[in-house]
Amino acid sequence: MNYQGGPQSRKELRHLIMVHIDFWKNKKKKTRKKRKERKKKPYISKSHWPLAITYTLCSSYSMAPSFLKDFKRRSKSSAKTTDSSTGDKSQISLNSSHGATTPPVMPNSQSSSNLNSIGAGRPTVLTTASNRQSVSGMSGVGSPSSKSALPVSPYSPRILSISDNTWVYQKVLSIYGTISDPSEVQIDGTLTVTRLDDGFPPTYWPVSESHFKALIYLTPGPNRLRFDFTSPKLANSNSPNPIHSSFLTLHMLPTLTNPPLQLVILLGKDSPGIFDAVPSRIEREGNGLDIAIRKFRMAAYLWQAFTAEQMYRNRLGRRAFRFEEEWITGTSNYRDRELGTMRSEAKIHVIRSSKTVAELRDLNVAQQNQNATRQGDLFSFASEDVKNYFKPQPGQKQYVTVLLLDAHWEKQHNMITGHAALGGGGGELQLAIFGSQALQSYPSTIEEVVPAFSDCTVTDTNHVANDCNESGSNWEAANIGIGAHLHEVGHLFGCPHQENGVMLRDYVRLNRSFTIREPYSTRTKSKGGLVLPRDECTWHRLDTLRFRSHPSFALPTDPPRVSDESIQVWPVDNGSVIITAASGVAFLEIFTDGDDLCHHWQEFGDGNGNGPIQRQITLTEQDLRSQLPEDRRKSKLKLSVKSFGGGSHEVDDFAQLVSKSSKLKLKNGQMAFRSSKLGASQMDGSQPQEVIFDSTIHQTKLMIQVKVWAGFALDGIEFIYEDATSQLFGKRGGSSSDFSLDTRRGEYITGFYVRSGLWLDGIAIMTSLGRKSQVFGNPVGGSGHTLIPPRGYTIAGVSGSCAAWIDGFGIILTRWFWQIPVYPMISFSQGGFSNDGSVKHECKWRTWEYL
Repeated sequence: MNYQGGPQSRKELRHLIMVHIDFWKNKKKKTRKKRKERKKKPYISKSHWPLAITYTLCSSYSMAPSFLKDFKRRSKSSAKTTDSSTGDKSQISLNSSHGATTPPVMPNSQSSSNLNSIGAGRPTVLTTASNRQSVSGMSGVGSPSSKSALPVSPYSPRILSISDNTWVYQKVLSIYGTISDPSEVQIDGTLTVTRLDDGFPPTYWPVSESHFKALIYLTPGPNRLRFDFTSPKLANSNSPNPIHSSFLTLHMLPTLTNPPLQLVILLGKDSPGIFDAVPSRIEREGNGLDIAIRKFRMAAYLWQAFTAEQMYRNRLGRRAFRFEEEWITGTSNYRDRELGTMRSEAKIHVIRSSKTVAELRDLNVAQQNQNATRQGDLFSFASEDVKNYFKPQPGQKQYVTVLLLDAHWEKQHNMITGHAALGGGGGELQLAIFGSQALQSYPSTIEEVVPAFSDCTVTDTNHVANDCNESGSNWEAANIGIGAHLHEVGHLFGCPHQENGVMLRDYVRLNRSFTIREPYSTRTKSKGGLVLPRDECTWHRLDTLRFRSHPSFALPTDPPRVSDESIQVWPVDNGSVIITAASGVAFLEIFTDGDDLCHHWQEFGDGNGNGPIQRQITLTEQDLRSQLPEDRRKSKLKLSVKSFGGGSHEVDDFAQLVSKSSKLKLKNGQMAFRSSKLGASQMDGSQPQEVIFDSTIHQTKLMIQVKVWAGFALDGIEFIYEDATSQLFGKRGGSSSDFSLDTRRGEYITGFYVRSGLWLDGIAIMTSLGRKSQVFGNPVGGSGHTLIPPRGYTIAGVSGSCAAWIDGFGIILTRWFWQIPVYPMISFSQGGFSNDGSVKHECKWRTWEYL
């Protein structure tokens, strides 16, 4: 058959295909031998017929009949959908950013915050499907599809503080953005934030000089948001479908595995459950327990939003503490209360104290009373009541912040009673307390945040306090109340006072994190004005580093947490100090003489609190002093080392640690070093003690057993050798427990696990075979510390102090020396082997230092 014009029928096409199949089969037979030397090629089987058919069509298509050309036209058009109907299906072309015909489950909506230029050249914004989408005021059946690529208005909000499809971990998020380019266009107006699923009512935020800030209430999962800008100076501002819009999708994942910050309102056992407020506010919103709960909850959300944003700005991730939640009628917006909408909100625990209101307001326990005889009792009262309420189990640490509802302004005494601003704790409870004297000025919903921080109403001291003379107006009172309480929460999480930030008194500017303009201030006598992120209140960098290591601030992406938080400091050769931590060394603070606050510190990792974890670092005095100003380099150095597990270790005098007092020379000529001690060595009659293991000095002497003497604390440790001799550190007291070493397998002591505080509560022995004894003594007393020498060193003995029991303990370490046999040259002519195959000559031993 002649196919020069192409197949003219199905029969001719079938014949042509069979010809090509036969051709491939014949070619296979001719090249069989060559394929043995190469990778075997597949022959044309039935599974390969489609390939042959395609080859046939391609080779004969140049003059193919019309039905094949129709087939080609259909192939080209198959890359597009032909359905032009409206509704859920939308037309997507090949140049769409979403690619193929099947749209993704969650479209990658481009936020206007990512736009680099403004004007005609701006890229298009693709938005999520929503019936609210509008263009040029058009709506209804004739409006363009919500997924169409449409021009963006130059006045569309640009979100600068967060990008599209970001994951966050808190309920309320603080954002910042601009309208257009503020350096070119400055315009005022209103920003409307709307959830596309209507899961939260729209909220409205002022735009000033093209800048805005807003709070967004998030729910677990994807949160698809629309931002609309309106201004009287722009056309179509009164349109029901604003044209100046942008879209953002945020994903919220609650960190349910983190220990929560518990929120507590504490009131006297006979308290009526009311707080100080002016008559006009009592008439408008009341001052009972219900409104107190709503206001305290909203204050806690502001703490959370502020902290997460500050952590992000410090490049440590969007970390924040979480709250325990309960299923109640929503209180974060007006609509929930009006409609009775149920929502998961932060739980406020209401605790009735064992004390009466009169006892709580006693002038002798008032913190502001300089003549008070029991100023710290309010903290003790709250601690006792909180423990009785939560009943924490051993090892179950609770983080609790308390609002003292019965705080009261005593005008005749010019002080606030029933109030104390304190934070700290120990053991199973970390506690912060603060009074309710400014509670009337707090916002109770998101809609009230801006009005609360803009309310210039003068404080009426006939009814409420002007706390610290810094609460001359309502918005300033809200700053002091919410901010100073957050300061105590910082103490609760382990933060000391800092040179700036919340832990100094920077919280008097807390309002700036939530508003774009500041009103007149009675504190500074200034009229206020535009406030940008650089003007806001902050957490100090050291505070954020502490939060980075705290379990309440963990993120799902963090590596598994190491339970051992301890840090060890080891003076070694050449004036160096090795610091080890099982969880990793996070940072260290450097103090000089006269420093009450830390001004210098060193971080470890990649410079932003992350990066590879360093479990062993080496420091020298020269390196540390080089980080100080010239006039402080000769000062005494004090270090506070922090681990990623949250542990802390203090070195009171670095120069003394690396001095000759930390070194000693053993009888065998080796140099040894005393580690830093655990325990305070401050008990009455405390005397220093030191034991150098006989097995370290005499290689032939084997330690076979350790006998621990302990009761409620550690009394002594006795090291027993195979020749029935022993060495005692401490005293023989309490009861004894034995731990034997397997000398047949060469087992020896490699470290200790110690429970200690002011003294030694208990101890466990760790060996070269990976064994660890039980904790002898009190296994839950104090805090845990693992003493294992750094790489290249071994234990040569122990040192410390002892009074009625051991109140100081450290180890003496030395370079690890190991021995290998040196065999003599063997002459077979001299009968170098005995009958049993062993070498007749005695082996010599050579000692090598481990480097």
